[in-house]
Amino acid sequence: MARNIENAPDLAINRIVEGTVIEGEIRCESNIRIDGSFTGNLTTKGRFVVGPAGKVDGTVVCQHAEIEGQVKGKLNVQQQLSLKASARVDGDIFTDKLSIEPGAVFTGACNMGAKVKEMKKDGIEGASASSAAASVAVS
Repeated sequence: MARNIENAPDLAINRIVEGTVIEGEIRCESNIRIDGSFTGNLTTKGRFVVGPAGKVDGTVVCQHAEIEGQVKGKLNVQQQLSLKASARVDGDIFTDKLSIEPGAVFTGACNMGAKVKEMKKDGIEGASASSAAASVAVS
């Protein structure tokens, strides 16, 4: 199967492996997976994945996200956010689509809609199509 040159950025994956601790700011054009620990702001134009052992504390802006580990802070996902069964999210979510597997735990506010607005430093600019405050444990 031939790949298009347009899909080339999808081939690149940045990875923070288990046992690695990083503090600061990460900006990248491609996908990123965190199995270690990251504290700070992360912005990617690709997919953001937190593995089962991964821990993130801060603000994340991405296109797609899949969470298996722990996230504390704000998640701004332009398209789909998927919380797997082992996910633990404590913070606010801004996304177009949300998928939560049984067993996942989410505490915070969820803003969903066809168009996710840009976040300000202390919140979100404007209102989304729908929003809800939630503390959810799916089982």
